[in-house]
Amino acid sequence: MDAIALAIPFFFLLIGVELAWSAWTHRKVYRFNDFISNLGCGIGSQIVGAFSKAFIFAAYLLVFDRFRVFNMENSAITWITAFLLVDLLYYWFHRLSHEVNFLWAAHIVHHQSEEYNLSVALRQSWFQGLFSWWFYVPLAFLGFHPLVILTVAAVNTLYQFWIHTKAVDRMGPFEWLFNTPSHHRVHHGSDPKYLDRNHAGTLIIWDKLFGTFQAEVEEPTYGITTPLGTWDPMWANFHYWGELVTMAKRTSTWTDRMRVFLKSPGWRPQELGGPSIPVEWDRHTYTKFDTQLPNSWSSYIGFQFVILLIVSSYFLFQQQLLSVALQWSLGVLIVWWVMDLGALLEGRKWALIAEFVRTLVLIGLLFWLPLTIATYTMIAVTIALLVPIPFLFHGTKSDQRERSEG
Repeated sequence: MDAIALAIPFFFLLIGVELAWSAWTHRKVYRFNDFISNLGCGIGSQIVGAFSKAFIFAAYLLVFDRFRVFNMENSAITWITAFLLVDLLYYWFHRLSHEVNFLWAAHIVHHQSEEYNLSVALRQSWFQGLFSWWFYVPLAFLGFHPLVILTVAAVNTLYQFWIHTKAVDRMGPFEWLFNTPSHHRVHHGSDPKYLDRNHAGTLIIWDKLFGTFQAEVEEPTYGITTPLGTWDPMWANFHYWGELVTMAKRTSTWTDRMRVFLKSPGWRPQELGGPSIPVEWDRHTYTKFDTQLPNSWSSYIGFQFVILLIVSSYFLFQQQLLSVALQWSLGVLIVWWVMDLGALLEGRKWALIAEFVRTLVLIGLLFWLPLTIATYTMIAVTIALLVPIPFLFHGTKSDQRERSEG
């Protein structure tokens, strides 16, 4: 069980607090459809990661066992050094994920939301873990044990959760050294002056050292330069890959086809018009993607989402008790589930048929799943944390005009 999965109840507790703050202050930073979409992407990321984490650990262990050049003792100095190196390597992974197209294709999911709240922190690519782990292989080569690498990397990830909020403004001297909500709001901005800035994980010093720091001037316009325009998590994860492949097919030389994947986002070969220039959004006319649903549909989606979270938590906490066949069956079912919710959020009626079939499959799987006292405890805790959240959405709409007034 990794630290991210263990922190899930804590994540939802803070999301509930932020929702309450949003309702109390009338900041209205949450939208129901965006919230479901964000967490749908996050759930899919955790499911895919559950199948890849063993491979990643084995790769680190192979390098550590056979090729390490030092024997790092288990000491405070070792852990502090590991923290600094992981944070530095994260900075370069994150920066390159904004500067190299094939890495951006795996990272873009995190930036697609046009809102900025704690649920955005959980909006993660399903496949980014497969592109990030090899940035940390040099640490195993230096002699840091894989458990040290993974633990410190998890701490780095957990730190970044709380900085995805509007509830915290400037933090004075603290933000001279550390990444903060103000710094990270800049990173999620699609305004030209904010693009590809503030890539830090925990320490903002790397951006200041390597020339990518930008202070927050006014609140950013959140999202990507070409808005996604859907709640479908599958499209969210694959649309940019499709754009790159289509562009590569339209080029006439193999050199340009390679450049499509290795150049920065926005690069185009001259035969396709050359680089595209990001535009400054008109804050008075900019409209976020949105969909309207009957109350009955929203209620159904909310109910199914709570059940989905319970089933996903069961999978993450009890995965080792399941056979390989059950792991794959339940994993595919959960991904199917988040895709259905995305389609329902757009009012697609075929998703109702898909939901009926999925429900039958879930009922069938329930007869094969082992249930323990720990499972029932986990379900009870999840329900206790989640039940109040839908009520906090009452009357909450986006603050899309607030940024132009602030």
